Amino acid sequence: MPDNKSRPSPEQPWGNGWAPESSRAPGTRRLWLAGALAVATVVACVTAISVTEKANDKQSAARQGRTTSDKETASGLISFATPSASGSPTASAPAGSPSPSASASASASPSASASPRPQGSSSPRPSTAPQAPPVKDVPAPRPASNRKSVQSVNYAGFYWRASGGLVRLEQAGGSEFREDASFDVVAGLSRSSCYSFRTHDGTYLRHRNFVLRAERNDGSNLFSQDATFCPDWSSYSGSMTLRSVNYPDRALRHQNTEMRLDQYGYNTRGGEDFAFRLVGGLA
Repeated sequence: MPDNKSRPSPEQPWGNGWAPESSRAPGTRRLWLAGALAVATVVACVTAISVTEKANDKQSAARQGRTTSDKETASGLISFATPSASGSPTASAPAGSPSPSASASASASPSASASPRPQGSSSPRPSTAPQAPPVKDVPAPRPASNRKSVQSVNYAGFYWRASGGLVRLEQAGGSEFREDASFDVVAGLSRSSCYSFRTHDGTYLRHRNFVLRAERNDGSNLFSQDATFCPDWSSYSGSMTLRSVNYPDRALRHQNTEMRLDQYGYNTRGGEDFAFRLVGGLA
C-alpha cells in the first residue's frame, strides 16, 4: 500500500504545477458560447425580415397606378380605375406609355383639330362637299319588240288581222288593213321564251273559249297565259306553229278564216292550217 504522504493534498497544486480554477463555476464558457450563437441568430432573422419588408414595399409601389394584371383579369376580378377629366373612369396606363383616353379622343374627333370653328362665330362651318345634281324624271324605255305580220303558209297573201275584237285571216289590203295586220311581237307575258302579240292600239291577242281575240290586258295571271304562245317545229320551210302556253296540246290555226286554238299532233290532218311565217310588218 503506498504511503499517504506521497499523494498530494487537495490544497496543494497538481504534480505539473496546474491547479483547477476555483474562482468560477464549472461550464461557464459553454454558456457564453451558446448565448453568443443565440444573439447572432436573432440578428440574422431581424435582418432578413427587414430586407423582405423593403422588397415588398418596392413591389407595392411599382404596382400602384396600373390596372389589374393578366392573372387578375383572367380570374374575373374588376379592375380599379382612375377618374378622367371628363368624369368617366378610365384605366390608368403604366408610366411612360401614352394615355388610352387621349389617343381615343384624338381618333374619335379628328374634325375638332382639323377644322376648328373660328373664334367669335357661333354658326357652324359651311360644308364644301359637292352636291349631287337633281334627279330628272326619265320616261321608261319602251319594251324591245319586233314589228311583224303573220302570214299563212297555204294561203299566200293572207295575213292575221285584228278587227272588231276578233282575229281573222284576210287578204292584204289598204292602209287600214296593214295597220290592223301589224303587231309588236314581245316577250311572252307568262313565259319570256315565248311570244305575245300587241296591236297598234295597245291590246293583246289572247284566246278565250279557244277563239283568238284582241283584248285589253287586265293584269291577271289567266290573261298572261292566254296571251302567250310558244313557237314550235313545223314541217314547212321557214314556218312555225304557235302552241298555247296553258294548253300545250293545242296550237293556233285558221278555220273558215277564223283564228282559233285546235288540237295539234304529228298525225293531224290539214297540218298546213297550223303553219305560219313571221314576216316584216306591213305597217
